[in-house]
Amino acid sequence: MGTRTVPAGGVHVAGTFQAPAGFPANWNPATTALTDPDGDHIWEATVTVPAGVFLYKFVNGDTWGGAELVPAGCGLDDGGGNVNRQVVVGGTAVRLPLVAFGDCATQVRFAVDMNGQTVAAGGVHVVGNFQTLAGYGANDDPTALPLRDDNNDGIFEAQISLPAPGRFQYRFVNGSTLAAVETVPASCGTPDATGTLTRVLDATTAATTTPAFCFGSCAPCSGGQPGTNYATHWWNDAVFYEILVRSFQDSNGDGKGDFVGMTQRLDYLNDGNPATTTDLGVTGIWLMPMMESPSYHGYDVSDYKATEADYGSMAEFEAFLAAAHQRGIKVIIDLVLNHSSSRHPWFTQAVGNANSPTRDWYRWSATNPGYLGPWGQTVWYPRGGSYNYALFWSEMPDLNWRNPQVRAAMWDVSRFWLRKGVDGYRLDAVKYLVEDGPTLLDTPETLATLEEFHDSVRAVNPAALTVGEAWSSTRLVVPYVSNDRLDLCFEFDLAESIINAVNQGSASGLRTQLNLVNTLYPKLQYATFLTNHDQNRVFDVLGSNPARMKQAAALYLTMPGVPFLYYGEELGMAGTGPDEDKRRPMQWTAGTQGGFTTGTPWRTLNANYRQFNVANAQADPASLLNHYKKLIALRTTHETLRKGYYLPAAASVPTVLVYARVYEQQATVVATNLSGTAASTPALSLGISTLAAGTYQVTDLYSGQAAGTVVVDAQGGFSNWTATLPALAPNGTWMLQLRAATVNSTASAKPAFALALYPNPATGPVRLDLAAAPAASSQVQVFDLTGRLVHTARFAGGTYTMPVAHLQAGTYFVRVQSGAAVAVQRLVLER
Repeated sequence: MGTRTVPAGGVHVAGTFQAPAGFPANWNPATTALTDPDGDHIWEATVTVPAGVFLYKFVNGDTWGGAELVPAGCGLDDGGGNVNRQVVVGGTAVRLPLVAFGDCATQVRFAVDMNGQTVAAGGVHVVGNFQTLAGYGANDDPTALPLRDDNNDGIFEAQISLPAPGRFQYRFVNGSTLAAVETVPASCGTPDATGTLTRVLDATTAATTTPAFCFGSCAPCSGGQPGTNYATHWWNDAVFYEILVRSFQDSNGDGKGDFVGMTQRLDYLNDGNPATTTDLGVTGIWLMPMMESPSYHGYDVSDYKATEADYGSMAEFEAFLAAAHQRGIKVIIDLVLNHSSSRHPWFTQAVGNANSPTRDWYRWSATNPGYLGPWGQTVWYPRGGSYNYALFWSEMPDLNWRNPQVRAAMWDVSRFWLRKGVDGYRLDAVKYLVEDGPTLLDTPETLATLEEFHDSVRAVNPAALTVGEAWSSTRLVVPYVSNDRLDLCFEFDLAESIINAVNQGSASGLRTQLNLVNTLYPKLQYATFLTNHDQNRVFDVLGSNPARMKQAAALYLTMPGVPFLYYGEELGMAGTGPDEDKRRPMQWTAGTQGGFTTGTPWRTLNANYRQFNVANAQADPASLLNHYKKLIALRTTHETLRKGYYLPAAASVPTVLVYARVYEQQATVVATNLSGTAASTPALSLGISTLAAGTYQVTDLYSGQAAGTVVVDAQGGFSNWTATLPALAPNGTWMLQLRAATVNSTASAKPAFALALYPNPATGPVRLDLAAAPAASSQVQVFDLTGRLVHTARFAGGTYTMPVAHLQAGTYFVRVQSGAAVAVQRLVLER
């Protein structure tokens, strides 16, 4: 604390480590005290935490008024301008280097490119003679400093602090033993004291970034492939439809939907013939729980390897699955890992029997631990002379995921249904799997469990999809789709932003959220939706307004991500209040019981079913259903809407939201009018993209109308262009396709060359590697998304280290011209 005056409250540290370390809650500025027993003005504390990544900051006193202001150069911005310190804990004795209150130590970012490598189960680590000095155990300890791949680009990274600059030697480890350490080639290796070749780090600046060479190599694994060649998967081509089997179609008159009824209605979803236009066109189905359960909703499973009797037999489920696959429809099912039913034999055998072999498959306490759940609910219930932990309801006891037998049993379940032919899983309540005392969500152990789940699923079906429900803010969701955990998670913040934008007639909040989502997630790898079975139906939330409903649909079906629509959403089904009312039977006709059943439905139909039903909607060309059909068909037909990367664009009218989807040399520019009045042909601008310069024909995909031509400049953008279309109607949306008519030979016809940026995303200086620079001297230009030039320089040779400290967090385009050749690459900066 140097010469600072320490108040009577003392010095504290607060952060995300506190609850895992046994303190009452995270981010409490008064509970984790530091001491200075020898009076040397160095205040310290020792805490015990599990392995993981934690954020923290120091507090001079015991209130947030005394919190340090962490410099951006050595912290992470939480998105609101608040910067925190970060520590990676992997080994058993991490001692953070001394740092001045509110100041930075030397920052070092290690990065290794693992593309093309099989990453070991133990993860990726870095070792070297810096470890003792940095506080990461003994030098060359292969377990102490793990690297992470949070954006799923194959580059594993970690940032650490060093108390002083210097020269250090290091190597990467594919695993957690020295037997798995890389062999560094002589061309970039320096012998250590034993003669072993190592990499060398000169930590001579406040922030140093190592180049992301391939493991065991002196060159990038990617060979300089442009960043627009990001990975896509079959689910990026899909549109999913969420179904509660109980409410979709009853085939036998008992008032409950079933597998046979669903099979009978498959042609409504997709008849398997691309030439027809009568089907909705979805290519994926998500089935809400269909395993045996005592409840109507099925989220309390009593037999994980049996179908729900109300829905039909296993043979009938398999027949449904085969019929869906014949039509080109993938099927994923709900898998409830967090808890079972209280009627599951595992639980009934354990109640009141401390010697039961399944007793430790659940969480028990002799006394009530006393803490409540995340929303203030009771979580410990008296049962059989003890207290049992159940997060959601007393009859849905949580499984104890610390028990290896539980893990083995549930991995067996996951393999069982994959072998039946399902194409993946939607995982309920995924952030609550593994508790750490009173810390009930988002624990490091939960993330580690999902890595095991990933391996279990991929062992049976390498192409299976996993989608998680981690109902949290965007930044808290991203770790769930990192590091080979889940493929997708539902983007709740984006769904709320879409609805708010349409209801409020404002583009600003949605624009901000879109930019955040497309900066943080692996490209395109998140699930979009409007509302689901746990929320009031979107038609009600949008005031039963068909124009707003159509606009909301146009937004999420043209945005990046993988779209999911809730059954009946495409009709305007209503539903608010109790969950059962959000899950009422499907509305097929205006006739008796809406065509759902010949008997008495398990839940009465919505009052609006006589107006909003499939039969009426199919006969009305302007219906919401036909709008959905058209949007889904356009998405299925055009790669830009399925695989194109996202760019924000601008309009001359503030209430018009504009964004572009760019894939290879095509683009679709989406412009939507959020106001209640027509926008008289707004002028549109796109700052920069990877489109070649030239003249492009523009067509509105939705209406089929020609919209004129636009000249794309050398930066891949255009300014104040006006479409030759009528005024953009209230709640109206244009989907403007750009197809090259002529290409300027002075720009894009020049031979391109390979350009690689490392690291990317980056927090410090960025290294540019030119695989084969055509000229001795090259020029680099960096543009922000508005096309504004923010950095330029000339350099010689095949590499250049670019300073970025003067740039804000966000997405940029880096353009390098070497002789007559030009290459463009996207760069993401994090702060």
